[in-house]
Amino acid sequence: MQEEEEPNYFLVSSCKDGNPMLRDWTGDWVGTFIGHKGAVWSTKLCADTSKAATGSADFTAKVWDTYTGSVLHSFPHNHIVRTVSISPNASHLLTAGHEKKIRLFDLAKPDAEPSFLYKSDGGDAKVSHDGTIKSVVWDRARAMAVSCGDDKMVRWWDLRSQRETHNMSVPDPITSMELSVPMETLCLTAGKTVAFIPLEAPPSTNSLLPGPTPANIEPGPLHVLKLPYNVSSASIHPIWGDRFITGSTDDPWVRVHGYQHGEEREMYKGHHGPVHCVEYSPDGEMYASGSEDGTIRLWQTTPGKAYGLWRAA
Repeated sequence: MQEEEEPNYFLVSSCKDGNPMLRDWTGDWVGTFIGHKGAVWSTKLCADTSKAATGSADFTAKVWDTYTGSVLHSFPHNHIVRTVSISPNASHLLTAGHEKKIRLFDLAKPDAEPSFLYKSDGGDAKVSHDGTIKSVVWDRARAMAVSCGDDKMVRWWDLRSQRETHNMSVPDPITSMELSVPMETLCLTAGKTVAFIPLEAPPSTNSLLPGPTPANIEPGPLHVLKLPYNVSSASIHPIWGDRFITGSTDDPWVRVHGYQHGEEREMYKGHHGPVHCVEYSPDGEMYASGSEDGTIRLWQTTPGKAYGLWRAA
């Protein structure tokens, strides 16, 4: 019997202590990135995990070498940086936050001034959103970026022309927006709503409202579900696409829901504070949750399966 190959991926995290940490797929600590002087609101890895990007309350965004832990670049801003997104090949960096502006840095020319992405209806106000920008993600396949903010807007950007191509309003304040690369789907949460938005075909509607459930569960039409609690974060299973996980600001529980109808399938207790973020591992075998209680917990997708931390000695 051939021995099953061990997974090889990493987990990066950050919080108000200002010290982002890198861990391996079992949760074992690899290293800490030391250099910020304020809470770190966002931390992302590039595709090959050789570099990490961080955005902080100290008004800087930084790019790090994950092998040495050293700072490669530090970019000053005029206010808190709430979100960063590093391109898959680590050639460019997107940053945004309280300034309401999205910056695009060329990491091959770190001393050059960044480009800015300004919304098409901004008039004389040179801003990307009319409120703090909560998240920006990179869509490599289409050379696009997608952002969302406290103005309850989601905006699509063409990174070649650096122009806005589409936007959509959301009825409730947006709490999170993350990209599922394998599913090519944005997972957006706002109030009690979870929306799954395909990257390939942004919605033709300009308003996000819960609608009919599609007959299929494949990435495709805009799919919106209403849950009975306030959702802080959501992540769709990267292989099966038939379920998603959520965290909530209402309680310390992690839930698993069916994708098609949103029915609650499983609920897990372990945290002692609101759960701010959740995300599946690349192989979908487990998922991580981060909480106000200062812990990250790893959960098994199929409880009892011999995998990783749960493999019998």
